[in-house]
Amino acid sequence: MNSVNTNVGAMVALQNLNKTSSDLSTVQSRINTGLKVASAKDNGAIWAIAQNQRSESGALNAVKESLSRSVSTVDVALSAGESISDTLLQMKEKALAAADTTLDTASRVALNDEFKAMRDQIAKVVDNAEFNGANMIKNTTPTTVAALASADGANKITVAAQNLSLAGGNVTVTATATIGTQTAAAAMIATINTSIANVSSALSKLGTGSRALTSHADFVGKLQDTIDAGVGNLVDADLAKESARLQSLQTKQQLGIQALSIANQSSSTLLGLFR
Repeated sequence: MNSVNTNVGAMVALQNLNKTSSDLSTVQSRINTGLKVASAKDNGAIWAIAQNQRSESGALNAVKESLSRSVSTVDVALSAGESISDTLLQMKEKALAAADTTLDTASRVALNDEFKAMRDQIAKVVDNAEFNGANMIKNTTPTTVAALASADGANKITVAAQNLSLAGGNVTVTATATIGTQTAAAAMIATINTSIANVSSALSKLGTGSRALTSHADFVGKLQDTIDAGVGNLVDADLAKESARLQSLQTKQQLGIQALSIANQSSSTLLGLFR
């Protein structure tokens, strides 16, 4: 039907043009944001899944920070423990030398002074073996490390404190120990041997804990990368594909404008019937 009141062709052309413009707007938004699902209205289910995974990835940042702090705390304790172990070896050497019955008084005094200086150095090392307020080897305030191991905080990796203070259990040398006499020096050798064995065992435990923390930190980093990649697979736009669609829709939009123009001109042809 030919009518000047109802132009069906123009209606259809306008509907198609509006649809093309809407699609074009969507593609431009994806190109601008790099996301095919930028909000819940784009795809509610996918957006919700992505948000949950983003939450998981964000929580893993806290886990990585906790593991990093714990590794540093344990490593400081390890460094101090190794220094203490080396000092005990030197103290054993001095005690063994002082156990010589033929040693003169001056030499024994010198050895004893060196021994006491090394003994006091152990106390200083223990006091300074602190990271972020935590000291794993000090007698008065030993800190057991409990690092976060999962995003929900339910799992933890624990590294037990190892008391390396003088007369603290592992180091059986007391804060007043001397080798001023041949008898004291001979007795001190056994005491130091026990301390060396105990410190070695304590350092082994700390080393195992440090390796466990480092290994888990590597795993958490890889897990976070995998989660982030999964989120990207869900919501990221394929920019190559969107670029092709943009070109296509821009052409389609131009054609739609032309079609609408032609449809709007169709009613003017009716004037020819009245000439």
